[in-house]
Amino acid sequence: MLAIVVLLGIIFILLKEGLPIFANTPPWEFFFGTHWYPVSDPPTFGIAAFFVSTLWVTLISTAVAVPLGVACAAYLSEVAPSKVSETIKPIIEILAGIPSVMMGFIGLALLSPFVQSLFHLNTGLCGLTAAIMLSMMSLPIIVSVSEDAMHAVPKEFKEASYALGATKWETIWHVCIPSALSGITAAIMLGVGRAIGETMTVLMVAGGALAVPASPTDPMTTMTSAIASGIGNAVRGGLQYQALFAVGLILFILTLAVNIIAERVLERQKRKFAR
Repeated sequence: MLAIVVLLGIIFILLKEGLPIFANTPPWEFFFGTHWYPVSDPPTFGIAAFFVSTLWVTLISTAVAVPLGVACAAYLSEVAPSKVSETIKPIIEILAGIPSVMMGFIGLALLSPFVQSLFHLNTGLCGLTAAIMLSMMSLPIIVSVSEDAMHAVPKEFKEASYALGATKWETIWHVCIPSALSGITAAIMLGVGRAIGETMTVLMVAGGALAVPASPTDPMTTMTSAIASGIGNAVRGGLQYQALFAVGLILFILTLAVNIIAERVLERQKRKFAR
């Protein structure tokens, strides 16, 4: 009950503070505008650059984290000895607790110079660097949930596959992963939610450019980093303040939708193997 009250309170505040921006900035201009100039006269608020940047970072981080996460989960669930699995999985889960600011420092010190050198860029602070760091941060949850889903696959399914002459890898590919697909999908959705909502790491390594990025190697600003970098300079009740709350409302809707889908898929997985 308390969670529902808190959720409704968050929605109310976001609506109350964010919707008034549309009295000054038309929705079409706000959603599809490419300029964000809060101090110009008149101020201009277009979030297309933030939205495209968020898509770039989320898609790339998901593309990196999903194959690695599912492969690691399959290894821990079906290949690794029990002692190895019991040792490695807690370590992977502990990685999820590393503060995002520390991941940002790692990105600044190690990954950014590498990306700059590899692609011959003016700066390594770009969307690609942020996406790789986010993939590392999403990996623990994808591995953990996917491994749980594969571990829940009935032994009878695997034994039947072996009885038909399938190898271990054929059993993993054709039996374990399809049977655990709902749980794996939920893991992916949770990883996507983490990537969409992450702030500090992206703020530190994405570059902070306000233009619409043409490629992943361009500096960029996601919706979360736009809020974090701009809210300190916004006057309470002013247009920039309202615009940032509107960005927060959009981000909240996206994250909530991803989490709801993940919860539904997880419930489906539980019902499937409860029978």
